[in-house]
This record gives sequence, structure tokens and C-alpha cells, in this order.
Amino acid sequence: MPTSFNLTHLLLISAIYLLVLFGIAWLTERGGVLRSLVRHPLIYTLSLGVYASAWAFYGAVDLAYQYGYGFLAIYLGLSGAFLLAPVLLHPILRLTRTYQLASLADLFAFRFRSTWAGTLTTVFMLIAVLPLLALQIQSMADTVGIITGEPIRELVALGFCTLLTLFTILFGARHIATRERHEGLVLAIAFESLVKLCAMAAIGLYALFAVFGGLDGLEQWLLQNQTALTTLHTPLQEGPWRTLLLVFFASAIVMPHMYHMAFTENLNPRGLITASWALPLFLLLMSLAVPPILWAGLRLGVATEPQYFTLGIGLAVENPWLVLAAYVGGLSAASGLVIVVTLALSGMVLNHLVLPLYQPPAEGNIYRWLKWTRRGLIVAIIAASYGFYQLITSGQNLSHLGTVSFVATLQFLPGALSVLYWPTANRRGFIAGLIAGASVWLLTMLLPLIGEVPGFYLPLLDLVYVLDDTSWHLAAIASLAANVLAFTLVSLFTEPSSEEQSAAEACAVDNVRRPQRRDLVATSPQEFAAELAKPLGARTAQREVEQALRDLQLPFDEQRPYALRRLRDRLEANLSGLMGPSVAQDIVENFLPYKSASESYVTEDIHFIESRLEDYQSRLTGLAAELDALRRYHRQTLQELPMGVCSLAKDREILKWNRAMEELTGIEAQRVVGSRLDTLSEPWRELLSTFIDAPDEHLHKQRLALDGQIRWLNLHKAAIDEPLAPGNSGLVLLVEDLTETQLLEDRLIHSERLASIGRLAAGVAHEIGNPVTGIACLAQNLREEREGDAEIIETSQQIIEQTKRITRIVQSLMSFAHAGGRQQASEPVCLAEVAREAISLLSLNRDYDVQYFNLCDPQHWVEGDPQRLAQVLINLLSNARDASPAGGAIRVRTEASEQTIELMVEDEGSGIPKSIVDRLFEPFFTTKDPGKGTGLGLALVYSIVEEHYGLITIDSPADPQRQLGTRIRITLPRYGGPTAPENP
Repeated sequence: MPTSFNLTHLLLISAIYLLVLFGIAWLTERGGVLRSLVRHPLIYTLSLGVYASAWAFYGAVDLAYQYGYGFLAIYLGLSGAFLLAPVLLHPILRLTRTYQLASLADLFAFRFRSTWAGTLTTVFMLIAVLPLLALQIQSMADTVGIITGEPIRELVALGFCTLLTLFTILFGARHIATRERHEGLVLAIAFESLVKLCAMAAIGLYALFAVFGGLDGLEQWLLQNQTALTTLHTPLQEGPWRTLLLVFFASAIVMPHMYHMAFTENLNPRGLITASWALPLFLLLMSLAVPPILWAGLRLGVATEPQYFTLGIGLAVENPWLVLAAYVGGLSAASGLVIVVTLALSGMVLNHLVLPLYQPPAEGNIYRWLKWTRRGLIVAIIAASYGFYQLITSGQNLSHLGTVSFVATLQFLPGALSVLYWPTANRRGFIAGLIAGASVWLLTMLLPLIGEVPGFYLPLLDLVYVLDDTSWHLAAIASLAANVLAFTLVSLFTEPSSEEQSAAEACAVDNVRRPQRRDLVATSPQEFAAELAKPLGARTAQREVEQALRDLQLPFDEQRPYALRRLRDRLEANLSGLMGPSVAQDIVENFLPYKSASESYVTEDIHFIESRLEDYQSRLTGLAAELDALRRYHRQTLQELPMGVCSLAKDREILKWNRAMEELTGIEAQRVVGSRLDTLSEPWRELLSTFIDAPDEHLHKQRLALDGQIRWLNLHKAAIDEPLAPGNSGLVLLVEDLTETQLLEDRLIHSERLASIGRLAAGVAHEIGNPVTGIACLAQNLREEREGDAEIIETSQQIIEQTKRITRIVQSLMSFAHAGGRQQASEPVCLAEVAREAISLLSLNRDYDVQYFNLCDPQHWVEGDPQRLAQVLINLLSNARDASPAGGAIRVRTEASEQTIELMVEDEGSGIPKSIVDRLFEPFFTTKDPGKGTGLGLALVYSIVEEHYGLITIDSPADPQRQLGTRIRITLPRYGGPTAPENP
């Protein structure tokens, strides 16, 4: 059969193709390919095309030749699994991503909490896929031999294994691969699937249009060759196509390469939604080419076996491009499967065979040790595949090899389904079922494959079993039946451990619970790192803790019990992806233990329940959805309630902290939910703790100093049973902010005092008006009678001025007492002059040893009543004088801005306590001894400043370093802008 390709050509083509794959992967991992493209759902779907190995590319034609349309089971079985993605694949994907379960062995080890479950799964999976790997090697050896016509099968097989070993190591094990998702691998395998599809489509279209001349020619040939149609239909009534359907249905989750690409390398969970319909479409397109290729091979009388008709058509018609398409398509199918299966198996062997027996020393670089150990395992697995290829009988049928491998992995289907839908299944049942099913498969399928066993006599059934094309499905059914029977009986008659029950709840499809809200011995991430340093080494432990904190977006100083439990779970999941669930569980349980039940309080983790319900919101239907809506309504009611709500567990862990509580305390719920009450900042810790310990259920008008302000609160508490923990009584605290109400009451009291002052002022004005008038008249008479005596004239003039001041004070008191009595400023006032007059008046009293300094700028003018402003300064200077020590200094100064003037009075006294600053301007409030103060001075000052549209503030202490002095600031509107009047 002439051909234009020799061994050198094919070797060069293979090397170029693998280099293209490596280039795609390399560019992707270095950001040379758009991330949006890599994570596109269609790329994920194409990467799942790794399922179509050399068996599907070549062997599907042979299956069609043997089983007719039964060959469609290859595609329909897997398509059925993906059409059931919401109930089959999505739950496994959730478990894989949540708990970092990188393989089927990880899944079983996690679910059954058993090292043996993972170990047996790994060992049997390794044995089960050897025929499938050998199939890929044989297909490449056979195709090269067919194309070149040279007996070089052994050399080709060895070269193919060597190339793939090198490529797999460089491509898939350059990093700590078990925990990473390989974007380059996903894109490269997607490219391979596209190559397979194009090659298969090209050969199918050539067969249809070039060999048969189109659909009409094909129809004419089928009419003339009725046996071709008969061989396609007959096996559907007689053959084992139903068993094939079940086998390929199971392969979606139990074959290591499918699990790896569907779950472990899933870059975007939403991609599984697209794959649920796009992958069946991809497989349909692949399958459409199979019948035309089969019929074209029969018509052309291709010299090859039916399994190589895909290649033989090009050789028969001497078309090198068709031969090249078939060879590259087969190379793509074989290499893709070997790469992915080897990566998946190397992780399984590392996690479940190597690490349970030997763990790397903590003082070394664990990541490097894991990387090189996995590389060694890749070499060993491909070498074992080559050894198995050498062991099996020469010229084994590809479909035969594939069937043996797929039936073996069918033994994992009962375990996979039990993970999701059988919570009472246990490790003993799983192990018993796997051993039973694997034993039947070994005796009935593997041994005849290796040693050409002639047959088995089954005395119970009086049946001789011989492995051939008509009886393999009996072995498949028998092995699966033995598996299910042993699994079911042992699980029913044995009890699962508490760890298995906990894992079963976590794995269940409708899982919304996770038990045990317990305290950990370690109380901070730093302690986590210190404990994990013992098995992992300080550097590795620190790196793992930091990675877990980043995953959870938690700070490194986190100390909340709930957050620490989440950190522990995340560390276990991350270590599971790195070293397998069994080793990770042992490390976490030994070095990050919970406190014993006698030392800590144990109940359901309500925080986890809430998060799970949030995740499942879109999946709930019927009554469950209605109950969830009611739960959300009540939770939202508490969240938006205009009263602080704090819910506490029995151990005082904070379960609820609503929005009103956040606004009242200034503490975000995210910071405190899950922490203990005693971790709150003051003054809230003391306030709430004292109230909880007090016998009273209600406390009214509790005074609380907060940020320099006084707040008044009402506190209420009620005992309530915790959810899912009857008998464990928690507390609900309600905190009501009464500050606004209290201030309103204070203003009402102030108004009542003003009314009393008004009545007092009216009486005072009436009673002292006549005596003051009399004094003024006597002073005037004295001045007129002693016109020649200058001293008496000056004294009488001062008496008259003071009587006028008394009159103005009485008028101010009357104005202060009447609401709405705001007086409008009527003239420009120089503050420096007003200060001079006030200081001059106070200096007449020689009983005080103080110094007054008038530092006011003469250019600072305001608009108002000079006498009333003088009254303000007299009151302020008088208070400053009373507070000053002997020899103290009192300073009056001004500062100007564009629109205002700030008048300041400073003393060097002991200052004003912060607790009374807010009450200084209340009428009748005084700190002086009885008989030395009325409490009206500052109240009058406040009223006058307010009349002048000003503001008054108090700084005490004025000197923070010495904690001495008081500074009173009065801000008044500036007169006429920045320029003082020339002739006021």
C-alpha cells in the first residue's frame, strides 16, 4: 500500500504537534492568551473531549462493525451523565472545589474518612486504566506500522512513551500540581479535541462525498448492500448495548481523566452548565462520521481491520492529506488521554500510596519534594503502561482493551452515587463492594486478557464463561452485581462512625448543616502556623496559613472563634489538595485539635448553616422555598429593626449583630459576628456584660460616655433556645438609644426653667426698678450740688453709669427669659474697646491677684450691642478670674477670617471636667460653692451670643501638655467684611 510518509516524517510530525501543544500551554500560563478565552465555557467543553481517546477515534468504527448502532453508547452514555449534571455532576463539583478533592480516591477517602478507601481506590484504578493506556500505545504503534509498512511497533511504542513522559513532566508537573488548576493544560486539551473533531469530520465528509458521491450515492450503495444496514440494526435487539450504555454513563465521573478535567481542572463552575448540552453536541458530531467511514471502508475493501478504517481509507485512495489527518487525529486522541490520565494517577498515587507511608521531613522544602516525587510517579506510570502493553497478547482489538478498562472503572459507580445519595453507607461496605467487584473483574476479564485463559466453569450456574465478543457484558454485570450486593449488605449491617456521618452530611446533595461549633486549642493564625510548623516546617506552615487567610479574606490578627473554625477547615481543604484528604485530616486533627467536649461548648454552627442556605437559595423549591423566604423575611426584619439586636449563644459567642447595633456602636457586624462578647471594645463590653450578669431583665436610661458625648440607653434581654440545640439557652439583647428623647426632655426642662426665670425677672425688674431710679436721682443731685468738687462729680458720674448698667442687665434678663426675644445688632462694635471696658471694670475689685491682657486687634469689628457684648466678656472674665490661681494671667484675644471674628478668653486654671462641659450653659447650673454663684451667668452669655448669630465653644484643657487652663471661643459675624469702619 504505497504512502509518502516514512518513520522520520511521522516522528517529525509527532514532535511538531507535541511542541505546538507545549507552546499553547506555555503561552497560556505566561498570560499570552486572553484569560477570558481560557475560561470560556466552550474551552472547558472542548477540554472534556479528552474522553474521545484513540478508542473512540479508531475503535468506534470497530464497535459499529461489531455492535451496529450500539456504538452510539460511547456517546449517549456520557451525554446522559452530562444531561443529568444538576443532580450528578454539580454536587461533585461543589465537593471538589470546597474540599480540594483532586481525584476520585480523594472523594472516597473524604466521604468514608478512611485511608484504606483511598488506597484501594488508587490501586484498583491504576490496574484498571493500564489496558486503556496500553490501548493508546498500541494504536500509535499500529498506525505507524500501517503507514510505513515496516515492523517497528516496539520502537514506535517506546518512542511514543518517551515523548509523552517528557511532555507530561514539563507540561503538567512543573509546579506543585496537585493543588493548582492548569489553564495551559485546559487550553491544550481543548485544542486537541478540536483537532480530533476536524480530522474525524474531514475523513467522514471525504467518505460521504468522495467515496459515495454524496447522500444519493450512499443511499444507492446501501440499497445494493442490505447486509450493511442489517449489521447496524441487529445488535440493538440482541447485543450488549444496554451494558455499554451503563459503562459509558459511569465513565463521566469514574474515569480518572474525566474526573480530572470535569472537576479538578474546572476553571469556571458555570462552564459545567454549558458543557451539559455542548459536550453531547460535540460527541454527536464525532459520531456522525462513524457510519460513513465504516461503509466507505467496506466499499473500498480497505486492507486494514475495521478499527483502522479511519486511517485505511486515506491509504486505499492514496491521499496523503487524508492519511495525515487520520494520523494527527489519532495522535491527538492518544496523547491527550495519556497526559491527563497520567497526571491524575500520579496525584492519586502520591496522596494515597506514598504520603501515608512516608512524609517528607519538615526541615526540607516540602513543595520541591512533592514536585519531584510526582515527576517520578509520572515516569513510573507510563513505564507500567508500556510494560502492560508488552505483556498483553500481540494484536489485541482496541475495542476489547477499552471495554476491559471501562468495565473495571464501573466498579466505582456505586461508591460515587453513595457519596451523594446514601448517607448511611460506610467504609466497610464500600471496601467490601469494591473488593468483590474487582475480584470478579480480575478473574473474568483481566486474566483472560493477559494469559489467554480458555474459560471458567461456574458450577452454581452450570455455565462455562469464555471472554469473547458475546460474553464480556456478562462479566460486567456479574462484577457490578457482586459489588452492589456486598456494598449494600455490609453497610446495612454495620454502623458508620461519627466522622463518616459528619462527612456524609457534608457530601449530601441537600446538605445545609455542619455539626459542632467548638473552640479550638489554637486561638490565632500565629498559633496555627506554629503548630503546623511541626509536621510541615516553619516556612511551609506560614505559607499555607497565609494562603488560607487570603482565600477567606481574613486578617492575620483574626481571633474570632467562628473565623478560626473556617480557617481550620480551609487549611484542611488546601492540604487535602496538596497531600490528599487522609494525610490532611491526620495533620489537622493532630496539630489543630478542638478542645475536648468537657472543656468547651458544643452545638451546631449556625453561621455555616446560614452560609449554606444562602448558597442553596436558587435550588429550593416548593415548601422549602417558601420556608426559606419566610426565614429571610424574619431575618431582614431583625436586620432593619430600628433598635440594636445582639443575639448570644450560651458561651457568649455573638450570633447576630444587626444594622442598628452597627450604627449605635460603630462596630461592623463582620468584625464581631462569631467572636466572644468579651472581645468587644469598651465601653460596650462592660455595659453588656454587666447587664447580662445582672438579675434585671430591663434597665432604663443607662448613661454611657461615648466619644466625648453622653448617650442614654434602654437595655432589655430575653432567654431563647439556640436553633438545632434544644436545652442550650442563649440570650437576645435589645439596645434602645434614648439620646434624642433625653435631649428633648432636657430642652423641655430648660424651657420650664426659662419660664421661671421670666417670672423671676419680671419681679426683679419691678422690685429694683424704683430703688435704682432713686439712686440715679440722688447721684445726679449730688453732682449738681457739688459742682466745684471734681472727685465727688467723678464718683457721682460713675454711680449714674452703674445704675444705667443695672437697668440694662435687668432688660437683658427680661429678654433672655422670653422666647423669640432675639435682639438685632444695631451698630459696629470694636471688640478691643469692649474688652478694655470689661477689664477696666473688673480691675476695680482689688481682692483678686490676677493679670488681664487685652490682646484684641483694634481692626476686628463686629455688629451688635456693645453693652451686651461687654456683659458677655464681664461674665467670662469673672469666671476666668475665679478659676485662676494667684498671679495667674487671663488673656483676651481675637482672630479674624474673611467672614467671622473669633473672640477667645483664656485662663490658667485647673480646667473644666469633660463630664460637665455640656451642662455649663444650663440655667442655675453652677460649680461654685453655695452663695457664690447663681448659675445664670453662662446661660445669659449663651443667650446673648445666640442673639448676635454667634457660636460659643469650650476647649478644656487649653494646654494639653500640662492639662491646665480653659479657652472659651466666641465666633461672631464680621462687620462690613475684612475692612473696619473709619468712623463708626
